[in-house]
Order: sequence, then C-alpha cells, then structure tokens
Amino acid sequence: MAWDFETEPVFQKKLDWIDEFLDTEVDPITQLGVGYAGVKSKAYQKAIRPLQAKVKEQGLWACHLGPELGGQGYGQVKLALMNERLGRVGLAPVVFGCQAPDTGNAEIIAHYGTQEQKDKYLWPLLNNEITSGYSMTEPQGGSDPLGFTTSAVLDGNEWVINGEKWFTSGARNAEVLVVYAVTDPDHKDPYRRMSMFLVPRKTPGVDVVRYVGVGTERRGSEGYMRYTNARVPFDALLGERGGAFVIGQTRLGGGRVHHAMRTVGQCKKALDLMCKRAVSRTTRTGRIADYQMVQEQIADSWIALEQFRLLVLQTAWRIDKYKDYRKVRKDIAAVKVAMPKVYHDIAAAAMHLHGALGVSNEMPFTQMLLGSMVMGIADGPTEVHKVTVAKQVLRDYRPDNDLFPSYHLPKLREAAADRYPDIAAELKAQWETHAESIDAL
Repeated sequence: MAWDFETEPVFQKKLDWIDEFLDTEVDPITQLGVGYAGVKSKAYQKAIRPLQAKVKEQGLWACHLGPELGGQGYGQVKLALMNERLGRVGLAPVVFGCQAPDTGNAEIIAHYGTQEQKDKYLWPLLNNEITSGYSMTEPQGGSDPLGFTTSAVLDGNEWVINGEKWFTSGARNAEVLVVYAVTDPDHKDPYRRMSMFLVPRKTPGVDVVRYVGVGTERRGSEGYMRYTNARVPFDALLGERGGAFVIGQTRLGGGRVHHAMRTVGQCKKALDLMCKRAVSRTTRTGRIADYQMVQEQIADSWIALEQFRLLVLQTAWRIDKYKDYRKVRKDIAAVKVAMPKVYHDIAAAAMHLHGALGVSNEMPFTQMLLGSMVMGIADGPTEVHKVTVAKQVLRDYRPDNDLFPSYHLPKLREAAADRYPDIAAELKAQWETHAESIDAL
C-alpha cells in the first residue's frame, strides 16, 4: 500500500532549477520570437544552443527517451512534473529537447525504423539539428484514417504518393515528413490499409499549397501539403506495410498525455496572472480580489486545475505501472476530454478579469483561448474520446435481464431478509409493537 503526493527531494531540486532557468533565461528569449527563425538560422544558433547546453549539463535533455537514445528514461510521472513547468514557456520544449512533433516522430522512428532510417533521421532529430513534419490529417477526412484518400502505389522499387494533407504540423522548417498513405485499399481489415512513410521535404512532387497559422498567427508553421507523383524508394516505408494505424496509436497515446501535461502549465500560468490582477486592480470600493464574484471565479479555476492535474498525474502513474498504452486507453481519453474545457474556462476567466487589456494582443489570453480550442481537436476531437471513455467504462458492466433490475430496492430488501432472517424477524416484531403503541394513542 503506497500513496504519496510528495516529490523526492533529489528530483525536486531539479524541478526548482527548471523553474528558475525558465523564468530567467528561456522566457526572455521566447518573447523575441526566436523559434520562428528555424534551427539552422544564426539567431537560433546563438540564442538556443547555449540554453540547450545548460540543460544537457543538468542531465535534463530529452528526458522522455531511454538512455540508449541519449535521454534519462524518466517515467511519465516525472515527465508530468517537468512538462507542467515547460508548458508555461513557449520555447521550453525546444530548449529541453522534447518539442512536438519531433519527439513523437523520433519515437516511432526509434521503435519501427531501420538502421539506415535511424542514422539518417533519428539522431539529427534527437539533437535538434533538423526538424520534422507530421503529415497525417486530410481536408476531406480530418483525423479519421478510414477517410484518407492519399495513396502510395508501388511502382517497381519506388512508392508513388498522390494526395493532399491538411495541417501538417511543423511543415515550414521540416526536412523530413512522416506521411500516412493508403497502400492496400482492398484489405479486409480497414485499419491495415494504410502505411507510413518517411518522405524528404525536398522530394519532387511534394509541394506546399500554403502555410497555415492558428488564429491571427502571422507566420504559420502548419502546411497544406499536396503530393503529386512524389516518388520515394521502397525503403522509405516506416515499419511494416499496413502498419500505419498501429504505429500512429503508439505515437499519439503518449503525445496526448504530454499535451495535457503542458496544458497544466498553461492553466497554472493563467491562474497566476488572474490572481495577480485580482490583488492589484482596485476600484472605488477596493481591490477586485475582495469581490465575491471574483473570488468565485478564482475558486472555480483553482479547483478545476487541481482536479485536472491529479487526473493527468494518475494517468501518468498508470502508464508507468502497466507499460502499455492500451491498458490506459480510458484514462488517456479522459484526460484528452477534460483538457480543452479546463484550459478554456481558466483562460477565459483570466481574460475577463483583465478587462480591455485582457482581450488585447498585449496579453496572452487570446492565444490561450485559441490553444484550448486546438486541444479540443488535436490528436482527435473531444467527441471521439468521450465515446472511447464511455465504451471503456461500459465494458465492466453486464446487463440485468429481469423485469426489475438487481438494484431494485424491494429486491435488495428481500435478499437482505433472506440473508439475515433473525435480524429481520426481530425488526418486524419491534415495528409491530411500535405500530400498536401508536394505535393506542
């Protein structure tokens, strides 16, 4: 029996170092927009590389990876405690070697790639020497693999890819794209019809229709991609033919949890700013922190955040325990469902308490609200995950086939009387005596 809500002192020191490092060194660089420059720009090299070196000195680089890949092999609970801090600062994941989509792409290459693929892409990705794109969703099919139409046809020793992909994450600066394509359209198992490919960004026939930003973002990094007779060698296939769905679920399961971990950090940041505003802003009658309606918003936000954080940590703990994402499918889906609402509600309350300043582009709240909407669709829409939760919950229940259910109160009383006949008889006698005394009145 072991229940503990404390962090071991040695790891707490690392978390304390992360807090100070983010506040004093990483956040100021984030405000300059260095991340948009790309990993090979002079500005990026000058600003980011020294910060990454400090992280490596602390032994905190790419902690989600095992030692064989240059990481610490931290379990999900430790990663959760780290990521809720990294989630507060835009460039923090890059500085700590755990930025999306590169981490997920590197993970599946590590698991399913050939030695040649690992040499060509894995190590450069892990070292942040290159970046990658995740080219999965499509304009007409969204994130449902069964609706994908992008195809890869084997022609001799080459695959010929044709189709369109919408919102390819990380497309702008990517050197390699992880592409889903239908290779076996007639396979009896619909989830075995797709394969996954590693496609160099500069492959002839790989074009960007346009780059897409989120909301009012001026320089979007997501790509509307078009593949027109794009030829790649046979060994561009990642994993086995028809294995895209399985590989994708391996990647997306962990990604959803890590999104949630970082969202905890964003929610905490919004709550902090809300509270600072409440104790600082005054009206004719005093601080707004003294208004009960403001106190209600702060209380609701804090409670929602703590509940969400505990759900995330419990899910992380279960992943560490079972070492199998399939056994934690319900928990991961539940985290995914809770995330956008908690994020939205706290960000909206923080925005409102800041008044006109809150809705301006001089505060982070509009981006937070957009971020909450993104979390509701990234890695699968909320509705799909609610269905997953419900199905997983219902698996533990069996139907009652009687006219009245087994939990019908008369049935329960009858069963109790059969089990404890002496007590039932004694109680009946007492009630009969009690009834006679009432009649006498």
